[in-house]
Amino acid sequence: MGAAVVLGIVLVGCGVQPTGVIGAGEPASGLTRGMRLYYASADGLRAVPLIDKEIDDLGGVLKMLGQEPPEGLISLVHLGGYSAVGSGPRVTVSIDGLYGDSGRDQGTGQVVCTLARAQSVLEPKVGADDVEVTLRPSEGAALGPYRCADFLNR
Repeated sequence: MGAAVVLGIVLVGCGVQPTGVIGAGEPASGLTRGMRLYYASADGLRAVPLIDKEIDDLGGVLKMLGQEPPEGLISLVHLGGYSAVGSGPRVTVSIDGLYGDSGRDQGTGQVVCTLARAQSVLEPKVGADDVEVTLRPSEGAALGPYRCADFLNR
């Protein structure tokens, strides 16, 4: 009992007063660090972390999107021949032939978000949110530049 009284006096004497709930604003947003591949789902794009794979170049990252996606997700990326190069916050994907998607679809979002993440991993001073991706088919008009945020939360 005596210890409780002493503890109560100490806590009251330190000047800390009880407060109500304090609003701290919105939760943190934006892309986190580390490599992720983006896949389509009924609820929009979903990021899947690459835990055990190193990336060396943007073309290799696009090739990974063509592999079997995790259960419950799909890949809408169907590029024939392509090459991808990045410099700073700019990435350009050159595509052989026509690009069959509209540019505002989940397949394009998969490419844009995955390459934005990859560019930020390959060039750590570049934030994934700042990367702009342009698609340049050999036939037809260029699409973009797009940012990953253009395709998230749709």
